[in-house]
Amino acid sequence: MRFFFGLAYFLVGVLGGVTLVQSQAASWYRIQEMFQFGAFHMYGMIMSAIVVAMIGVWLLRGKRSLEGPEIKINDKARTWTRYIVGGTIFGLGWALAGACPGPTLALIGAGWPAYLILFAGMILGTWVYGLLREMLPH
Repeated sequence: MRFFFGLAYFLVGVLGGVTLVQSQAASWYRIQEMFQFGAFHMYGMIMSAIVVAMIGVWLLRGKRSLEGPEIKINDKARTWTRYIVGGTIFGLGWALAGACPGPTLALIGAGWPAYLILFAGMILGTWVYGLLREMLPH
């Protein structure tokens, strides 16, 4: 049973990756265009994703996952420092690399091996965050 859940999650991930590539959300040019306020394309996609996520979270609250346990979505602390610092670091990395984590995996899957370097950086950044987590504002 666990294999089928893993396969289902993998297929949903592949579908998401194909969607990111086909919609040009993983396009370096579209991302640079967005950061230069040159087009509405990416802003429209991000706003659409936020609305879909809000509806999805609302529908999932209190439901059970496919594997059985109840899905719990904890409230977040209402401190702004972590969002400003984390968002700035994330945005700078996104602008410099031309991709955030989801599209990076999609681009690797689409046959762009240069993004393996970015993926290694993402893993390194996650590891460093784990080391520094207790010292950072949360």
